Amino acid sequence: AAADLRAELTCSVCQDIYTDPVSLPCGHNFCQGCIRRTWEWQESIEEDPSCPECRQKYRKKPELKRNRSLCNIAERFLSTHPEHNGTGIFCTYCVHSPVAAAKSCLLCEASLCNTHVRVHSKSAEHVLIEPTTSMGNRKCSAHKELLKYYCCEDGACICASCCLAGEHRSHRVELLNEASQKEKLRNVLEKLSPETDENERGAQRLQEHRREVEEKAASETERVTVLFRGIREQLETLEKRLLSDITRQKEELSLQLTNLIHELDIKKAELSRKIRHIEELCNMADPLTVLQEQESDGAAFCVAEGADSNKCV
Repeated sequence: AAADLRAELTCSVCQDIYTDPVSLPCGHNFCQGCIRRTWEWQESIEEDPSCPECRQKYRKKPELKRNRSLCNIAERFLSTHPEHNGTGIFCTYCVHSPVAAAKSCLLCEASLCNTHVRVHSKSAEHVLIEPTTSMGNRKCSAHKELLKYYCCEDGACICASCCLAGEHRSHRVELLNEASQKEKLRNVLEKLSPETDENERGAQRLQEHRREVEEKAASETERVTVLFRGIREQLETLEKRLLSDITRQKEELSLQLTNLIHELDIKKAELSRKIRHIEELCNMADPLTVLQEQESDGAAFCVAEGADSNKCV
């Protein structure tokens, strides 16, 4: 039951009991510090804030609402189950109430709280390390002494008795600190540092080059935009001028044609009138009247006959 409750009270980010839990709009809960660090990391890689549990994204960081009920349950759980707090390692000598361990003594194979650390032996044999439950792995299985040396020939961690009288006697050995190759690692680090600096300088040069490319592209874009804007303005001006010329010529020709059509309409009306008059004369039975009408309209008839003669010519 405690395990099930602990699972319900565990933050999915830090995998520990909730500390100052807050709720997101999607309903999931996280430690306030965990969710803020998660969103800061997402912001650093230009991602929208999201829920680490269901991946729901938010356009902006939602308001974090403190879940007081969950906070109270988590605090009550830790008070009744102290073994779930911190490292889960407690002082060997605090038997009446569990107190978190601050150090572990390899020689004594015991864990100590801050109070017992202050009164513990300060001799070199009592090596204090961070709280651990695997102190047996740091002692020789044959002599039950601390592993202090490294046998270069057998590739094994050994104690002082193994060096002096054990199976590793006369073998080439080194202290664990020396054998841990920290110095070699430092040398590698020293070699990598200049390379890292060079990479940083290279990245800065590339960044600068990218800025130059972007600035040049922006300048060229502006130049081309201005050029084509000018071309468009010239084309629009030319288009307006040509259209205006076409409209003017159309109006002039249209006026001329309108005048000619009007003149022809007048002539057509005059001819129609003469034709009707002549037809009336042709229909008259009295020759005297016909001749008299011809005499009164003689000039018009002559004009008509003259036009017919010209056509014949």
